[in-house]
Parts: sequence; C-alpha cells; structure tokens
Amino acid sequence: MTKTLVIAEKPSVAQDIVRALTPVAGKFDKHDEHFENDQYVVTSAVGHLVEIQAPEEFDVKRGKWSFATLPVIPPHFDLKPVDKTKTRLNAVVKQAKRKDVTQLVNACDAGREGELIFRLIEQYAGGKTGLNKPVRRLWLQSMTPQAIRDGFDSLRTEKQMQGLADAARSRSEADWLVGINGTRAMTAFNSRDGGFFLTTVGRVQTPTLSVVVEREEQIRKFVSRDYWEVHASFLAEAGHYPGKWFDPAWKKANAPLLPSGEPDPEQRADRIWNERDALAIAQAARGKPASVTEESKPTTQASPQLFDLTSLQREANSRFGFSAKTTLALAQSLYERHKALTYPRTDSRALPEDYLPVVKQTMGMLATSGMRHLAPFAQQAIDQNYVKPSKRIFDNAKVSDHFAIIPTLQAPSGLSEAEQRLYDFVVRRFLSVFFPSAEYQVTTRVSTVAQAGKNYAFRSDGKVLVKPGWLAIYGKEAVSDDDEKDGKNLVPVKPGEMVLAETVDTKGLKTRPPARYSEATLLGAMEGAGKTIDDEELREAMQEKGLGTPATRAATIEGLIAEKYMLREGRELIPTAKAFQLMTLLRGLGVEELSKAELTGEWEYKLAQMEKGSLSRDAFMREIAAMTEHIVKKAKEYDRDTVPGDYTTLATPCPNCGGVVKENYRRYGCTGKSGTGEDACGFSFGKSPAGRTFEVAEAEALLRDKHIGPLEGFRSKAGWPFTSEIILKYDEEAKNWKLEFDFGDDKNEDSGEIIDFSEQDTVGPCPICGAPVFEHGSNYVCEKSVPTQAQPTPSCTFKTGKIILQQPVERAQMEKLLATGKTDLLDKFVSMRTRRAFKAFLTWNAEEGKVTFEFAPREGGSKFPPRKTFGKAAPAGKTAAAKKVAAKKAPAVKKAPAEKKAPRKTGAGLKPSDALAAVIGNEPVARTEVVKKLWDYIKANGLQDAKDKRSINADAKLKPVFGKDQVTMFELAGIVGKHLTAL
Repeated sequence: MTKTLVIAEKPSVAQDIVRALTPVAGKFDKHDEHFENDQYVVTSAVGHLVEIQAPEEFDVKRGKWSFATLPVIPPHFDLKPVDKTKTRLNAVVKQAKRKDVTQLVNACDAGREGELIFRLIEQYAGGKTGLNKPVRRLWLQSMTPQAIRDGFDSLRTEKQMQGLADAARSRSEADWLVGINGTRAMTAFNSRDGGFFLTTVGRVQTPTLSVVVEREEQIRKFVSRDYWEVHASFLAEAGHYPGKWFDPAWKKANAPLLPSGEPDPEQRADRIWNERDALAIAQAARGKPASVTEESKPTTQASPQLFDLTSLQREANSRFGFSAKTTLALAQSLYERHKALTYPRTDSRALPEDYLPVVKQTMGMLATSGMRHLAPFAQQAIDQNYVKPSKRIFDNAKVSDHFAIIPTLQAPSGLSEAEQRLYDFVVRRFLSVFFPSAEYQVTTRVSTVAQAGKNYAFRSDGKVLVKPGWLAIYGKEAVSDDDEKDGKNLVPVKPGEMVLAETVDTKGLKTRPPARYSEATLLGAMEGAGKTIDDEELREAMQEKGLGTPATRAATIEGLIAEKYMLREGRELIPTAKAFQLMTLLRGLGVEELSKAELTGEWEYKLAQMEKGSLSRDAFMREIAAMTEHIVKKAKEYDRDTVPGDYTTLATPCPNCGGVVKENYRRYGCTGKSGTGEDACGFSFGKSPAGRTFEVAEAEALLRDKHIGPLEGFRSKAGWPFTSEIILKYDEEAKNWKLEFDFGDDKNEDSGEIIDFSEQDTVGPCPICGAPVFEHGSNYVCEKSVPTQAQPTPSCTFKTGKIILQQPVERAQMEKLLATGKTDLLDKFVSMRTRRAFKAFLTWNAEEGKVTFEFAPREGGSKFPPRKTFGKAAPAGKTAAAKKVAAKKAPAVKKAPAEKKAPRKTGAGLKPSDALAAVIGNEPVARTEVVKKLWDYIKANGLQDAKDKRSINADAKLKPVFGKDQVTMFELAGIVGKHLTAL
C-alpha cells in the first residue's frame, strides 16, 4: 500500500493535521518523529532545517577575506543542514525516501518562507538525482479541523506553486549574495591597513541601521531655538478655566520656511518667536474682558485592532519595557509551551471569516476562566451578543500566512509573571475589539480679548468620557461633568457671558530635537519603511512588507546590537561610532542602495511579479549578480586617501605638539596648531585598531590619560575576538607617541621595584592572608604578594587578572568575590579551545587556593567548558592532590568510543616531542599544562617582543618548536598540538 508524506513546518501543526484527519482517514500511530496510519505519514520540520551555501570551491574562510576572492557569485548553491536541527532533518529525510511513500504534501506555512522551507528539505532529501515524487500544496489560512480537512480536499498542484517557489529561492539567494559580498567587500576595505575589521551589511539590517543613524545625525545637528507661549486663566460665573493664546489665521502652508527652503517643522499656531511680542500679548490681555464662542460635539473612539507581532512588540516595549526579542520569546512560549496564544510570528491583524464560531467559544472559555478581572467582560460580550461579523475583524483579504494573535481555547496555568502580563495584554485587546466604541463629548472654546483694535484669541479644549465602551476593560469609567480630572473638563459658560482674563503670563520654552528611537518606535519605522519611498510602484510593493518580517525584526535589532552597531541604554537605541563609519563608507563609495529601503521595495516588487509568472527567476538573479559586482567594484577601485564625511575635531590637544587633532575616515591625526595640517607634527592613531572603532569620548580619554580600557570587541587577523587595554606610548626613536595594546604584562612583577599603594582604596581582604587587596596594573593583587616599603619580600601568592578569558572583571565584582567568595554570573567569557562564549561565576576555591569557575545549572544537561583556574599556583601539596583527584576522574569521563578514532590531544598523559621536551621536560603532560609551561618559559626569558606583546621571539630552544623566528600568542595552542602524541 502506498502512502502520502505530509511535512508541516512545526510539530504543533503536524499534531493539528493528525487530529483533523483522524475522523476521515483513520487513527494514527505515534512514533518518535512522525505519525502514521494506512494512508498518511505526518511529520514536521522545526522551521528551517536546511540552508544554502556556496559550493566548496567558492567558499572563502573569514581569515582569508580579501578583494582577490570577490565577488563570490557561484553558478549554483549547495545545501547544508542547520547544525541545531540535524536530527530532525534526518528523521524527515528518512520518511521522504521510504519506498512506500509515493507522493508528498507541503503543509508548511502558507507563504514564501514556508514554501522555501519545504523546497530545500525536498531538494536535500533527493540529492543529485532528486526524489522524483509528485508534490501537492496544502494552503491553510485557518487551523480549525474543518478548515484543514477542506484544505486536503483542494490541494494545489506543484505547477500552481512554481512562481512562489521561484520567488522564495530568489529572495534567499539574493540575500546571500548581497550580504556575503557586501560584508566581505566592506570588511576588506576597512582591513586594508592591517587587522581584521568585520563590517557586516545586509538588505534589512543596513537600512534599519541607517534609520537610527539618520535620526542621531538630526539630533547632533539640531540647534535649539527659544520660543514663548502665552497662558491665561479665565474667570467665569461658574469658576476658572485655562486657555492658551493662538493665531486663528495661522496655516501650516503659509508658515515661514527654513533658509534651506524646507518647511520649518517647529512652526505652530501657538508659538511666538520673540519675547517682546509675547509680553505685549500678555500685557494687552491681562485683566481684560473676553467674549466666548464654543463648539461642542460628540465623538467616538474605536478599540485598536487585534495584535500582529510587530504591534505587540511595540506596545509591550512602551507599556512594560520588554525588548522585541523578549516579547517574541514570551509569545512563543505562550504559543508552544502553554498553548494559550495563536501563532505569534504573524503580520496580520485580522481573523479569517470562518473563525466567528471559534471566537465565540474563546469568549466562553474566558468567561469561565479564573481571570476574575477579565471574565466579567467576556460574559458581557456573550450576553450582549458583541461578537458579530465585521470586516474590521474578520477579513480573509487581510489574512496573510497567519492571522492575528488571539487567545486559544485553552486556559493557561503556571505562567511566569512576564508571561501572565503579556497574556493579559493580548486578552484585553481581544476582548476590547468586540466591545462598543468609547463615546466622548469634545468641546473647543475660544475666548477672545478685544483691545485697541486687535483681537487676542485663547483656545481651551475639553474632553469628557460619556460612555467608556471598550475602555472599561482597561479600567476607564465615565466621569461626571463637574469632575476636573486631568484638566479635561471645562466649567460651563452661559451664552453671551463675558469672562475675565484674570491672569495672563508668558512661558519661555525651547524647541527639542527629535527623540531617539526606542525598540517600539524602531519597529514602527521598520514596519512602515515603504511609506518613505517616492516611487509609487515600489511603495505599493512594500505596503504590507516593510523592512524584514515580524518574525525577523527583533533578531535584526539584536544583531545590530551584537555587532556593536547600536547600544541599548534604557529604552533608547544609540548608534555607535562603528555605525557612523559604515554609513560614511557606503555614502563615500557610492553604494548607498545598501542603506536604503528602496532596495527591499524593488525586490518585493519584482518578487511579486515572479510569483505571478511575469518575471523569470533567471532575469532577477542576473540583476542581483550585476548589483553585487557593482558593489564590490566600487569598494575595490576606491583610491582616495580618505572617505568624505562629517568628521569631528577633538577637544584634547596633540600630546606631542599641542596642535589640533582631527578625525578622518581611518585615523585621528594632528593638524598642527593652525588646524590646517601645514604645521602638523605627524602624530596620529587609527580609529579602529584590531577592528574596534573608538567612540569620540574614548578617543578623547585616550589622548587625555594616555590609557583606556580594558575594552572588548577587538579581533585578531584571523577574526577571533579579544579584550585589551590601549595605551599611548612615547617612541624615542620616532620622537612621537604611538598606540599600543597592553595585554597586562606586569612590568614590575619580577623587578623587585617597591610598589606604593598609599594613594589607593583597598578592594577587599586577601582570601589567603587577610591583607588588603589592591589594583595593580592589569591585576588585583594582595599587598603582601608584591614588594612594598613595609614588606620588601613578598609572602603571599594571591593575584588574579582584571580580564579573564576576555571577560573584564569590574572592581565591584572583585569586591563582591572578596567579600562573599563569589561574583555575579558573568556572561562574556570565551573559551580558548572552542572560541565559544559561556557564562560562569568566579569563586574563591579555598582548597586549591585559586580563583576558579562555577557554572550555573543549564537545562538539558548540556556540558560546560572545562574549569580553568587563574593566578599563581597554590602550595605544591594542594596542587598535587588536585592533580591526583583529576587523574582518578579522567578514565570515568573519557570512555573509549565504539569505532576507532584518533585520540584527542587535549587530555592528560600526552608525550611531548623531543623539541618540546627540551623546553618543558620529558614527562607526560596535559595540553593545557603545556601552554602554561611555555608561557612561564617565555616570560622568564623575556621573549615577548618589545614592540608587540602579542608576538613571541624564538630563542635556540623554541625555534625547533615554532619552526620559525617569531609566532603570535594566538598560534601557540595550534603549535602545541603538533608536538604532542598519545601514550
């Protein structure tokens, strides 16, 4: 008997399909990774299981990026499994290859990404020959059982879906081509002077960053202007009411223009631009009678629409301060784990037209739920028959891949506080959309003082909530006419009554720059990016799209923060110097298309044509290839000394000659006391040493203090991150100052020079001897571990670094460790072996006499990086005991694998080569111990290069080990491996 394989996008959808098909196709048996009956095999992906990659001959590793390898435009793309989901992929492929499976049903989400997820799985499963099994498409807008059964009764053909499949592949490949080539071209350009300056660009991330940078440029260029308002208090028979002067004849279209010819956005009918005129108006109106005219009319306010993901993220950010990433994670948990919300990664704010019965059932669930604060409103909606067909709520035309986020029929339990807040937020919105509009009485009153042939008009606005409607769900009640709450109600004035301008005063104010973006406002800007495009066709193409998708916008923002393009300070997002440098580069190279929303608009327009069959995939990809070549060509051929831009002048003078230090694209340099460069002394330093760009304040601090750090985010030439301090050091040979990395070599450690701690405050008591601990160079040290006036001969061994595996250890954390024995959980450690980041506490291990790692428990039992220790060795007896314990434990940890594999060279008991043994001895040793012994030898013999502490000079013993005269500190671990063999 032949069977049909149904592949859904997520396990929960696979289960929904099984439940819907069981009544018509028979009972399913549940297996580990699929469901099966006589007719169907139902399985699922977990999002993308496969991703595209360039064929191996086109793949260039990061450390080798250069213009010589660009552009990378492969004739075709290979596929590779997504690492995290290989097991699931293998399970799906196994079902697809079964001989009794003769056709496939694509049941992934209805849309471009769902189509791509399935097509890549199918291609990967088929290999070079293909599966050669017919495919049909399940297209669902609703997940009710009947809608699923109806979908199976009207499956679409592969031919019908070909346009969407072509558009999905083209979008994926185009993003790869522009992202990879753009990133490598900009990185190669910025790395031409040495180092590795990773400069990522992308079709969505770079226009998003551009929006934030442009706003920051507006803020920096903003010049505040003084203006005045005139405020009055009028006395009527019924009491006082406020009013503000305005010009009734003012029209925005007739407002004065800026010198640039642009409309002045600061012009208002109630603003006066000089104090003299404001005082004259106040003087003329003060104490004078005024006639009153007013207009009062009812108005209504409907509830906002249901949530899609972007609107939920924006409002949760404004209301609760949740980041977009946090909101998505909470909504995803409420959907997947608690089954309490519908699918959250949606861009729709409407429901399918066949969803009315489900909504009524949901109201019933809420009415009987334990949420006492909301259940009565759900019952009211049922009793008053509020749930009715409405195009504002139920509209298939406004439902895309998914519908709006609403509560499901399952009442949740065991929610965290944050999950409960978000669930309540969605439930309130769901209830409110069916409730009647709120009703207000709005009054506009104009009080006019006639004086010396002139009329001075003052406006007063009142707004009274008459019927709260949906606002009752948010705790708003109707207020009485005499309630002065919020100053919105106005005391009544009789027809024809004259009132008195009892007090009239001026108020001096200043115009304010535009606000920085928060995540809420940036998400809104990304969603509405198409509205700013001039081209009508492109604007139409982006009308429903914006920059990115609801599912990817949070990740885009987090990616920009992770790449140090933006900082999150409170709720504000602030672009960094690196962001400004990227925008300067794109503008200077003439490839601004990478930073404009028009690129996405143009792609969406053409992909929509492709979906309709009016544009071929080949034609689109040829255009993308040409655009990619253009971007790389512009970067390759740029031959000027600097990139034009809006650069700053530092306030701190040149340390060498006292001249003016100015910025250009690559450097900060002295331009002499004249500032023209004619009398410059030659002092300069790079803006982005080792791929990390100085903020202006950091450059100022470096000039002023000759020292800054430790700073994170540097990258070696091979692209590995590291942390270091930066110093300005005087070079006697060049007779000028130059920038150097300071990796924390203690100059006085072995010199015997007396150290003076009298000017310092202690960090805390030494955990070994109780003496005070102080900051010293790049370490925290016990007072008795270094030579001092009171004790020239050290007697203690306590010392621990200010930077441990790239994690800066702030003074406050060291104070906590010394006081309590443990720091907070620190999250920026980077393993020397795997180069992966990890989290850990630093603790004082009294038994070993060292600062060591302590790892927090993780879900799923995943392994932690191996524990390392810091500081000088503890007393020999303790160390030996610790080694014996480790040796006893080792066999239990390292079990022999079933198949024969070469033993790893990282454990204890490795034999050094003859060359290495000449340096560290011939005894079997652990690999980590080898590196430590090498460093001890290097420091003892002063083999670190004087000009570059990262470089190590080989002496007669080390040269046979290194194989050359000099190596970098980053090469040591790799070199060691070649000189160790298993016993």
